[in-house]
Amino acid sequence: MTPSRPEAAHAGRVRCVFVTGTDTGVGKTLISAALLHALARHHRAVVGMKPVAAGLVRDGEAWISSDVRALRAASTLAVPPELDNPVALPDPLSPHLAAARAGRRIAVAELLAAQRALAARCDFVVVEGAGGWRVPINDSETLADLARAIGAPVLLVVGLRLGCINHALLSAEAIRADGLTLAGWVANQMDSEMNALPENIDTLQRRLAAPLLGFCPWHADAPDGPDASRIAIELPQAWR
Repeated sequence: MTPSRPEAAHAGRVRCVFVTGTDTGVGKTLISAALLHALARHHRAVVGMKPVAAGLVRDGEAWISSDVRALRAASTLAVPPELDNPVALPDPLSPHLAAARAGRRIAVAELLAAQRALAARCDFVVVEGAGGWRVPINDSETLADLARAIGAPVLLVVGLRLGCINHALLSAEAIRADGLTLAGWVANQMDSEMNALPENIDTLQRRLAAPLLGFCPWHADAPDGPDASRIAIELPQAWR
């Protein structure tokens, strides 16, 4: 990793993207890491951010989210943990429940401050949400409120399995209703035996009204999951 301060990004270019998914466990971290690898071909300092991580694993003497660990491995700049993962909660629950169990309150203002501080240090930030679009972080705010506060374009990860069309269309509708741009989507095959896979992808391409930026096929021969660096992501011109 490169600990030095990056040069300023080109004026007018997108410097942040918010990655959400049609559900939890659909591959947001994998695709966020793949996106970081793609961005690193155009920008010197790219960083993945997980504002709220719920569910920690032991890493030596420390506890860390496996999602955060994957994002850091794909980033090109080392940053203080309070910037790329301001909230780390022990239990793998919805953020508002995990926070309540930990005696912690999360607020959009806290997460936004970390994102802005992080953006000031690097060329491009990939912000990965938790769960789907409307996951609550407290009694009145959701991670969608953070995405709205950031104002960045959104990339939707669609887990290809039965029911994905409905989940994807509803997610896209909610993203746009919140005033944000759905810049594109990535298809991640979750079911090795999914019926009518090409037809499902074709339906999504016609109905989502956003470009398909990548496809991650089922990897039966990869017990630890696909290699994010090998997943092809087609970057919109404004992200380059």
